[in-house]
Formats: sequence, structure tokens, C-alpha cells
Amino acid sequence: MRITLVRRLWQAAFLGLFLYLAFMTAGLAARLGALSASASFFLEIDPLVALGTLCATGALYHIGAFGLAWALVVFASALLFGRAFCSWVCPFGTTHHAIGSLARPRAAEDRCRRNAYRPAQGLKYVVLAGFLGAACLGAVQIGLLDPLALYHRSLTASVFPVIESAARQALPGGLIYAGETPLFQGGWLIGAAVLAFFLANLALPRFFCRVLCPLGALLGLLSRFALFRIVRDESACTDCGLCRSRCEGACDPGGKLRQSECLACLNCIEDCPHGALSFRFFPSGAGARPRPEVRDRRLLLGACVGVVAAPLVRLGGGTERAFSPAAVRPPGAVEELEFLKRCIKCGQCLRVCPTNVLQPALLEAGIEGLWTPILNMRYGACEKNCALCGQVCPTGAIERLTVAQRNGEAPYPEGATPVVVKLGTSFFDRGRCLPWAMDTPCNVCEEVCPVSPKAIYSLETALAKRDGTALALKLPRVDPSLCIGCGACEHACPVKDLPAIRVTPAGETRSRGWGTRERGLLLKG
Repeated sequence: MRITLVRRLWQAAFLGLFLYLAFMTAGLAARLGALSASASFFLEIDPLVALGTLCATGALYHIGAFGLAWALVVFASALLFGRAFCSWVCPFGTTHHAIGSLARPRAAEDRCRRNAYRPAQGLKYVVLAGFLGAACLGAVQIGLLDPLALYHRSLTASVFPVIESAARQALPGGLIYAGETPLFQGGWLIGAAVLAFFLANLALPRFFCRVLCPLGALLGLLSRFALFRIVRDESACTDCGLCRSRCEGACDPGGKLRQSECLACLNCIEDCPHGALSFRFFPSGAGARPRPEVRDRRLLLGACVGVVAAPLVRLGGGTERAFSPAAVRPPGAVEELEFLKRCIKCGQCLRVCPTNVLQPALLEAGIEGLWTPILNMRYGACEKNCALCGQVCPTGAIERLTVAQRNGEAPYPEGATPVVVKLGTSFFDRGRCLPWAMDTPCNVCEEVCPVSPKAIYSLETALAKRDGTALALKLPRVDPSLCIGCGACEHACPVKDLPAIRVTPAGETRSRGWGTRERGLLLKG
């Protein structure tokens, strides 16, 4: 059986598994309460996620016995076969390969020219250095370009909603599960970015993989130690150049092989008409370039940019004292600074949210918090008896709480005292509230409040209208000690443009049930 066929079968299998887990994470399985425990499988085996969070937190987050430790398997594979993960497993790379093949020239000479090495391929190592430099100072931004996190986020916020919306219009209503199509703020921007990456393959095959991918750069650095490598027999080689016609990594297998760029796709071995190329165990390093062709000064510059950028984006105090009232985090989220050290912006939590209240942040949590999850009550409310978001978080930015633990009915996993998870506190804007400002009866917020006893209550008050007519109204109030910040009141408020009751993070609890110093409701310290 041809090598190409075997590899394509492997690629199709892993791409199918990735899409299946992504879809089931978000759609039917989550809504039916049958969430797969392996929903974050691809993110857990991602060595860049493991290394980035390790640099930021000093530990590998683990679920059960392994968790992110599964990434060591991919690390080991790179030490054996180089960047084989990129061409045999990575679903994002498979998609790029498929799109790039649509623009493949017919002439072998043109194909070889398109697959020639370009100095721009060294950029990904500078990008990796910048991300790791920022991670060492506690700012995890690897999810912006990590291929698996980026793919998950794009499917969640753009691709799946578009497909679902089209299916609802094309198919009878009974064939689609009940509920509205999920919408995500900034989804168009996320979709436009991934679309640009895909279309770039029409000009340069595997553009993202060759030029920008930080995961590919990490595996490329490990490839210099790979035990299995491609070897060229100079006595049999005629320098025909056909080995470059389908080279996915543009690694120049017919010259001095660039080990850091080779994806071990083995196309060159199959295409060589003279049998001059072979894949061998521990070959001689002669005739190969083991190190990536990027200057050390550029790597140092990339690392310095990351090191400087990490504290620079926090100078405004938006993550601590001057926090945004719109940055309400999901239930189980750890303390904010720790959260930003762990969250990789993958969008898994957004995908499983049954009410669509979880949204990718734009600038609500500052530049550092771009695309991290926040609650936007205009889209929905946080269901009191739901803790799905923590079940799929691969890095522990959102803890895996049970519903009982969230509602203070059971101790936390480490045996801490049970406490109700409080996302924030609701506040009335009396200038917009119908009873308070317009003498119009309304108690919707009280009716939808899910806690018992209700955090929103009304007291009847005798008033006089402008014309002197007596009026008795029930004026709603919030009991901060009972409010959990779920946003049911804000979402249901009939004043839709800017609700008369809104949730802010003030008074929130994080992780273990006590508020952070800067976000206490009344007193600091």
C-alpha cells in the first residue's frame, strides 16, 4: 500500500475524531447531559499547551492520573519521528493540506517551486519565543495561534453556528434539535481570521504550518534529536528535484535536509524515481541541517517582546483594581490572575454552555483577556444547575465542579468548606427600572430569580403620580447576601437596550468561595 494512502487515512481518522468530539462537546451531547470525558483530548495532548501553562503556573494541570501529561506522548514522538504529528495527526494541518491541494499546479516544475524553502519559515520560531517569554511572566497567549486551540475556537464561534443556521433554513424543523442557534460576539472576527489562514494556502501550501505555527516550531526544535530521519544517498541522487514536488514542509529533501521543517510525510521517498531517499533509524547527521535557520538575535528579540508585553498589558490595572464590570467569569473560574495564567482561549467552555451566556471576550477583560470566556446576559443566563464548562476545560482555568459543589451542597474536591459559588452581584439602575422610574408595575426579575429564598424581593410603597393620583407600587430590591450573579434577572428584564438590572463581578467568589481582595462587594482587605 502506498505511503500517501496510509497517511491520508490516518489524517482523515484524526480529523474525523476531532470534529466529532468538537461537535458532541457543543451540541447534542452537552444538551442531553451526555458529555464525553474525552472532549478535550486533542488539547490535552498538545505539547505547546502543556509547556505554556507549565511556564506560567509552574505545574502541569492534571485530571485524574494524566491530563496535560498526555502531551509527553507527543513530545516523545517528536524525539522519535520529528514533526510527524503535523502531517499525520494535527487536524488543523490536515485541513490546510486539503485546501492547499486545490491550487496545486499540474506541472512538476511549478509544484517544486511552490514547495521550495523560504526564509519566512523562520518566523514561527520567533513567534514561539515571544509566547513562551510572555508565559514565563504569567501571561498565557499561546491560544491565539496554537493550531488546536485556534481550530476549536473557530469551530465554536464561527463554523458550527454558520452550519447550524444554514441547516435550520434548509431542513424541516423537526430534524434539528430544539433551541436557538448559538451566537457569539466577535464571531465574525474569529471566522475571518481562520478564513484568511485557509485562503493563504492557495498562494503557499500549508502557509500557517510553515510560517506561523508555534506548535510546529516547538516540534521542529525537538526534531533535531529525532532518531528516525530521511536520508539521501548522494550516489543515487541525480538532483532532479522531484522530491520537492509534494514536500509538505518545504524542507529540501533533495539537498541538505532541514530537519526542523521536515514533517515526515514521506512523500519524497515515494516520489523519488531513483530510490535515493529513505527513512532510517539514527542515520549520520552529515548532509542535513539540524537547527532551524533563524538567527539567535531574532529569537532573543521575540522572547524580549513577550517578556515586555506581559507586564505592559497590565499597567492599566484592568485585571485587578480597575476591573471591568462586564468581565463576569464562569462558575468555577479560579482567581483572575491565575485564570489568565491558565486560560488558552480554546472556546471549549463556550461550546458546551446550554444557554449561550458564555461569550468570547473582546476588550471587556483587557487585551490580555482577549477571547477568554465571560458571561454576557444579553445572550442568556447562567443556569444554576449546570457546571458543564468546567468539565471540558483542559487547563484548570475553570475547575471541574459538580452541580452540588457549585450550589454549596458538597465540599470542594480538596475538602474545603462548602460555599455557594457567586459569580457577581446584581444592581438596579433605578433610572431605567419600570417601577422605580416610570411608575409601571413590573416584577419579572423577582419571578425569574432562581435562588431560594429569592435574592430579589419587592416592598409595596404608596406613591403619588404627577397629577396627584395615589398609586401603590411594588418596588424591587436586591439582597446581595443571596444573589449569586447568575444573570437570570438581567436577561429577562423587559428593558432590552440596557437592562434596568445588571450583574457585575463585585462580590464574586473564585475557586474556594472567598472573594478576591480587589473585588469584594463593600470592603477591601
